[in-house]
Amino acid sequence: MNAPSRYRSVFSPGLFAGQVILVTGGGSGIGRCTAHELASLGAQVVLAGRKAEKLRQVQAEIADAGGKAGIQAFDIRQEEAVRAAIADIVATHGRVNGLVNNAGGQYITPLAAISAKGWEAVIHTNLTGGFLVARECFVQSMQAHGGAIVNIVADMWGSMPHMGHSGAARAGMVSFTETAALEWAASGVRVNAVAPGYIASSGMDHYPPEAGDMLRAMRGTVPAGRFGNEAETSAAIAFLLSPAASFISGSVLRVDGARPQVRMGWPMTLPDAQVRQRSAVRPFDGFHLAETPRVFQDSGKAND
Repeated sequence: MNAPSRYRSVFSPGLFAGQVILVTGGGSGIGRCTAHELASLGAQVVLAGRKAEKLRQVQAEIADAGGKAGIQAFDIRQEEAVRAAIADIVATHGRVNGLVNNAGGQYITPLAAISAKGWEAVIHTNLTGGFLVARECFVQSMQAHGGAIVNIVADMWGSMPHMGHSGAARAGMVSFTETAALEWAASGVRVNAVAPGYIASSGMDHYPPEAGDMLRAMRGTVPAGRFGNEAETSAAIAFLLSPAASFISGSVLRVDGARPQVRMGWPMTLPDAQVRQRSAVRPFDGFHLAETPRVFQDSGKAND
């Protein structure tokens, strides 16, 4: 069965018409999905990432679906590169109305084995880089015109064992979100965060093969009994960018199926397949180009 030709968003067509929205990490995973949804709602999307080839592929996908997307290839960890990229976007499009601060990454290792170089690399990617992009969007555009920023963090409540570098960076980004929401409110800028939990996206394929069993078992620790998907995360981002969220700033919207509520010794009964098909909890499959991560392809889909 062929996938539908366009994104199936729950939001009104034209919601972001006339707006320029920058999506970092737009070449894959949640960023790619979000870019598709925003473009389907009328936004002029700008895809950012380090690899121009991946960005051009997503740009072509969006064009095939009738949307508009430009690309900016740069490293969010390099201050001058960030400053120049945002300047180019503003020069080309006039302003930046929205920012989805999605670029990030980490690797699995216990704290005792993390080198200073490894620690700093993850902090720079998941915290410093996001700060630099947000700061430049504010200074070069949003301070004068207003706007909305959504920072992508993670389910780091209750710790992130074997990803302590990422947990520290994400917690820092939550604090940055709260501070920026306060400092930039006078300019008409809202700053929020979305915290994805266990999301079945291409990001899972960056972990080593020996992590496969652990990744496949994670849904058993989610009260909803399944993984989330990219479209469910994108919908949260689109909402926070939208006028409906005009009185929401400094907040974190979790997309995690109640995963942080799980505690050792507390009862938890996972819903069976029939319950998971009820309209209140079944997966929202809005992304017409969604792909099952490779780690699940040999063992059935993530939510079977």
